[in-house]
Amino acid sequence: MAGGLLLIGFAFLLMALPRGENNVSLSSVVPFPVSYAAPELSLETVNGRLESLADYRENVVLVNNWATWCPPCKAEMPTLAAYYDEHREEGFTIIAIDAGDPVSIVSEFARSYSLTFPIWLDPDGASLRAFGNGTLPNSYVIDRTGTVRYAWTGEISKAMLEKYVTPLLKEDS
Repeated sequence: MAGGLLLIGFAFLLMALPRGENNVSLSSVVPFPVSYAAPELSLETVNGRLESLADYRENVVLVNNWATWCPPCKAEMPTLAAYYDEHREEGFTIIAIDAGDPVSIVSEFARSYSLTFPIWLDPDGASLRAFGNGTLPNSYVIDRTGTVRYAWTGEISKAMLEKYVTPLLKEDS
């Protein structure tokens, strides 16, 4: 009962907060800590190659499920791109998995945002099912041992990437 009242109070707090371009949504502020094995997932890249999460073992990987039509997905792409560029030499990668857009649209989106990390195509929702989250954007941080450590739903800020992902880059496998 008390937990339900707390959730209702939190929902009212969320509704009362001001919204706008410069406000960070609370769903993106702090990731949810988790601990489970990364799913077996293989998809085709925008370049036509088949890749799997297992190919990136021994890296810290941020899996980002997104779509070209999704406003918060678009909003977080420059942040993700900048963080990737700053940390890729430390064994970090982002795998951006587009949820169903045609390859031509995804390729143009990647070009317009100057994205250099791997982009996978997910025409059938396999990644959304594998991670059990159909809300976009959603992101998962996988450590060097293949364990999913953090889950986000919503736009990710640079501050949260630095706070939660950067320390994982310093951990040994």
